[in-house]
Amino acid sequence: MNGTTLQFRQATPDDIPGILEMIRRLAAYEKAEDEVRATPELLNEWMFEKRAAEAVVAVAPDAGIVGIAVFFQNFSTWTGSGGMYLEDLFIDEPYRGNGAGRALMAHLAGICKERGWVRLDWACLDWNEPSLGFYQSIGAARMDEWVHHRLTGAALDSLAAEVG
Repeated sequence: MNGTTLQFRQATPDDIPGILEMIRRLAAYEKAEDEVRATPELLNEWMFEKRAAEAVVAVAPDAGIVGIAVFFQNFSTWTGSGGMYLEDLFIDEPYRGNGAGRALMAHLAGICKERGWVRLDWACLDWNEPSLGFYQSIGAARMDEWVHHRLTGAALDSLAAEVG
């Protein structure tokens, strides 16, 4: 299937089951299925009620949702303007390798330009050589000098407990 035959559109609440399925497939690809805590209710709350994130779905004729891009607006103090942080990008395996990922990234770049956002950021697992190669092929700059950090669980709770 050629990536240009896929339709890309903003997700709606009706797409939540398909989005959740793509999240689960991404987690399986990353060998982290047991870490998925998202539910349809949580996705609806955070994506459509609180509007904390957005999703673009990739839809194939006669197959439904075969890919997702979940993102949110970030902000650069250095540029003084907004950008996109791509939380998840996933194309189902039968649709990879034919331009679908490139077409979806181009769609996201178009959203950035339309909204006046000056950059598109994301992280990639260091062992994911196919994705790293793909990102290089579209002209992405690898940011090796930056070290990604995360505070979660007990460490987050402990630090928050320090608030008077």
